[in-house]
Order: sequence, then structure tokens, then C-alpha cells
Amino acid sequence: MFDQPSTGIATLVDVARAAEVSLATASRVLNGSPRKVREDLRARVMKAAEALNYAPNAQAQAMARGHTNVVGLVVHDIADPYFSSISAGVMRHAEDNGLIVTMASTLRRPEREVEYVAALRAQRAQAVVLAGSRVTDQALQDRLADELARFQAAGGRVAMISQRRIEVDTITLENHAGARALARALYEGGYRRFGVLGGPAELMTARDRLAGFREGLADHGAQLPDELVVHGGFTRDGGYHALRELLSRRDDVDCLFAVNDVMAVGAMAALRDLGRRLPDDMAVAGFDDIATLRDVTPALTTVRVPLEELGAMAVSLVLDPDPDEPRTRRVRGEVVIRASTPKADPGTRSEA
Repeated sequence: MFDQPSTGIATLVDVARAAEVSLATASRVLNGSPRKVREDLRARVMKAAEALNYAPNAQAQAMARGHTNVVGLVVHDIADPYFSSISAGVMRHAEDNGLIVTMASTLRRPEREVEYVAALRAQRAQAVVLAGSRVTDQALQDRLADELARFQAAGGRVAMISQRRIEVDTITLENHAGARALARALYEGGYRRFGVLGGPAELMTARDRLAGFREGLADHGAQLPDELVVHGGFTRDGGYHALRELLSRRDDVDCLFAVNDVMAVGAMAALRDLGRRLPDDMAVAGFDDIATLRDVTPALTTVRVPLEELGAMAVSLVLDPDPDEPRTRRVRGEVVIRASTPKADPGTRSEA
């Protein structure tokens, strides 16, 4: 019979004493050390721990194994359906593999990524997944690269869903190609006067999508005047205000491209508030195919990206470390034409 400790909370010392083993042996059994323990000793320790209602100390387990079973997920904005879908994929695949996900949102302040990675290193996280666009600030990218190198030197694994700007395993979207294919489909459908809501100018994702859209128009000999590109936040309100700014510059746009779906939804709301008919007065297209588009009317033309799959792929990368060079996984989008751009062929479904 095992006596409960006077404090009511069993410690590892109490378990070792009750099982009549050394403290080191009890620690190896309960904290997940890779060192072998005789089966009869293991059984005695486990029986004593159960009888004393012992709860292992997470920090002690991390010390024994070299890391915890935690995967840190760092995103730009958890309220954005783009990131929440990726997060769902990370959590689903992590759970399937016995991992716990701890999430942090930078609130679109990229410098916070460095701070979160440092915190996860201090907590001995097993891996970190960073989801979100890189920025044009090279000094900031260098700081993040240095912190990720420290994380890996401590035994952690890293995967990014982003542009390949840092030498770690990276899942990169074909943003340029997707926007180019969308522009071509819209032009071939009969649209000629385009406006673009270009997102934040410092985000590489926004830049790549804008550049791809320009190139798609250029494939048909068309140009996109700079005055018809308005930069704004990667949010619903960002799209709302950018659309109003666009119309204050030119009022003859017949097709609008927003570089992400959330901005497109904000632009559609602004058009309705201004008394514009959708899509008769202006067609609208986006990029990402976020889940909330199911409730948008008219249904939004977009470039579909397998967002949940991206999250699952990132977890697969950190669980399958490559001893050689960092890997790159490229993911293509799929142009999907819907009712928001009725001139374009509704049967269009092309891989970009």
C-alpha cells in the first residue's frame, strides 16, 4: 500500500520512494527518457505513480527527452479565414501524431515572429510552423533566420508556409502563377478595364499576386495603370476602404481583382453601400477560396488554394526531418470562375 504524501501532491521523489527505485530510474520511466529501464522496475514505478496520483512535470519531461511534444504555430492573424483554415490542418495532423499545438498570432506585426520563436525555443518545443508572407524588410528577415537557426541548433524542427527567403523547409504557394492564370481567364472572358486592390505593399504575397496579374494581362497586350492599383490592409475593412479609394480615382472599372478573398468581400460590401449592382456594374475576383465564401453572394471567382492541406503538409515536414538540405514544396492554385464574373466562362477550372 502506498501512503499519500503529507502535502497531498505527489512528487517524483515520493514515487521513487514508494516504488523502491532510484530517483533517476523513476525519472527515466515517467519523463520519457530514451534510456532503457528493466520491465519489472518500470512496472513498479508506473504502479506507484498511479496509486499516488502523480502528474508528470512537463519541464522535467522536456529535459529528459530534449524537447516537449509541443508544436508551435505562428500565424499573422487568427481571425483571417486563410490562417484559421491552415491552423485546422496543422491541428488535425498534429493530433493524429500525438502532438499538442500551441498557437500565437502576430496581429500582423512581423517582428513578433522572432519573439515567439525565441519563446518556443525556451520552452523546448519540438517544432515550429510559421504561416504567413515574408516582408521586404531584410534586416527583420535576418533576425528571424538567426533565431530559427538557434531553434534548430537546440534540436527543434522548422517549417514555413511562405516564400522561400530563409533556409528551412518551406511550403510555397505559386502566387504569381495563380494570379497570372486568373488575369488571363478574366481577359479572355471579355473584361478590359481592371482595377486591383493590392494589399500591403511590403508583403511578398501581395507583390507576387499583383505582379502575376499584371503579367497575365500583358500576355494579351494589356496594361494595368498604376492609378488603378490601391494598396491597403489584408482585411475586410482594408478591402472596403481600398475600393472606395479606387473609385475616387477612376469610375469606369468593369472588373476588380483583390489579392485575397477577405479584401474582395470588403470590396463587395463597399460596392453595395455605394448602390452598385454586383456583378452588373462591377465584376469581382479574389484569391485563396476561403471557406466563408460559401455564404457570399454572388459566388466569388477566385484562385483555390488547399489551405488545410498546407497545414498538414507543414506538420509532415517537421515530423520527417531531412538530414540534407532544406526542402521546398510548391503548391499550385486552381482558377475557379463563379457568378461574380459572369462574362468569364463559368466552366473554367484551370490549374495555375
